Amino acid sequence: MAQVVAESDCGIPAYEYQDINSTVFHVGTLAKLWKERLPADVYSFEEPAEDSSAQHDAVFGAEMALNCETVEEISTLCRLDTLKCYPEGESPDVETIPMDALDSLSSLRIRKTKQDYREQTISKDYLGRHENYVHELESHALGKKSTNPEDNIEEGELVLTVNILYPAIFQVRKRVKPHQTVMILGSQKLTQLRDAICCQSDYQITGEFSNTPDLAPEHISKDHFKSAFFYFDGVFYSDMRFPECRDLSKTIIDWTKSNERGYEKFQTARMENTTFCNLKIKVGYPYLYCHQGDCEHVVIFTDIRLAHRDDCRDKTMYPLLMRKHWVLSRKCFVCKMYIARWVTNQDSFAPADPCFFCDTCFRMLHYDKQGNKLGEFLAFPYVDLGTFN
Repeated sequence: MAQVVAESDCGIPAYEYQDINSTVFHVGTLAKLWKERLPADVYSFEEPAEDSSAQHDAVFGAEMALNCETVEEISTLCRLDTLKCYPEGESPDVETIPMDALDSLSSLRIRKTKQDYREQTISKDYLGRHENYVHELESHALGKKSTNPEDNIEEGELVLTVNILYPAIFQVRKRVKPHQTVMILGSQKLTQLRDAICCQSDYQITGEFSNTPDLAPEHISKDHFKSAFFYFDGVFYSDMRFPECRDLSKTIIDWTKSNERGYEKFQTARMENTTFCNLKIKVGYPYLYCHQGDCEHVVIFTDIRLAHRDDCRDKTMYPLLMRKHWVLSRKCFVCKMYIARWVTNQDSFAPADPCFFCDTCFRMLHYDKQGNKLGEFLAFPYVDLGTFN
């Protein structure tokens, strides 16, 4: 059992259970205490004054006990220009593997084998770790500034890192990586994080459309059911931005009050009126995001810090998606090429139940040239998780 640490009175989070989560702290108070105790140059966006090259070489030579000729040779060989593989302004071609390097580098041979396999097996489309790194948005936004000075974040701004897990009903992915990892600013509203969360249930189209496939509605679930809430440390933060929004937490609060169940008194607040600096949270503790009535995600704050000069400074890019779990797409059972758009049940033409089809194969197999339905089956629009990659 982890040792319990007494809660601090100064607002700085101590770890309640070591290596698990911190004690409760107020986010805005923590930022204020940091800026009071830290020197301004620690979180300043100004570039630090650098020593001249000669002074740097002299210090390096003295620390390593090297003579001047050796230091000069190392400085020449290790300068930044010699580490670049491509001329300035030319972007590398990550898909082309040089054939002359296959004999000397095992990693390139493995990557070439996977590339060839992926081209020959069209039903499989996944990325290797080299290609996946290219899609990590954290590296693309590193140090980026806005052309409009008003859109740049201020010095001392808080940056929180949030993990959003798959819905609790997804048993097959309950032990995988987080679905999304997002960086968000302390001055931003909870609604901005809510809008940045990408979930399959928001894009579902409810209903059976075997008789009228052309009339499948364009409006997805999140256009019809806009209610949602976050639960952080005894407070339900409900999204009430639209007239059709309902307070989903009311049912839970009423249930806790009935029959004297012994729960603490919960509070409610509006998501659109609350910034992250207003929250009381624990780092590493699982919280709740609920939408579409019963689609529940675990939300975990994994890091909180002051912004530094290497962060993305363009506030319009936040919430900033750092990484996203890569999911294999479900291909059409007929052509094995295109992503499934329809799923059928009780289908006499299908080899399995349920069976997945792309739009072209679905219509060719189940309808005549005039668009009349052939046979008996049930058809539902299908949203593939791989489309969010």
